[in-house]
Amino acid sequence: MTAKTGKKTAAPSFTAEERAAMKERAREAKAEARAGASREDGEKEVLAKIAAMADADRVLAGRLHHLITTTAPALVPRLWYGMPAYALGGKVVCFFQDAQKFKTRYATLGFSDVAKLDDGEMWPTTYAVKELSAEGEARIAELVKKAVG
Repeated sequence: MTAKTGKKTAAPSFTAEERAAMKERAREAKAEARAGASREDGEKEVLAKIAAMADADRVLAGRLHHLITTTAPALVPRLWYGMPAYALGGKVVCFFQDAQKFKTRYATLGFSDVAKLDDGEMWPTTYAVKELSAEGEARIAELVKKAVG
């Protein structure tokens, strides 16, 4: 309530992009429960999501998809909150968030808490990705290998 009017103030709500991501995740969970998620289905969904991205993010996502699936073939491609993700034992290890997903200025490569990246008291779990050089790809390959363990 506000002091002046005595009326309740609206609690901050989710953005349209956040609500859409939650709805996508609910659809993904229902589809997984209905049909069981196969690697092939996940691969098709991820590639379709990548194909729908804006040009720069589509190129990054495609290169990352190839890099992740060849570096860690045990990771299973799937969608997670409408983003390309890669899971081990049904749990997401890493994911790609295109810049348009939440209208940010750069895409990100993120790692979940199941990724084995622990290093001391603090370590990064999300990386901004604007372009990929050979050096960047090598660094990502190292992170993915370490994340899987």
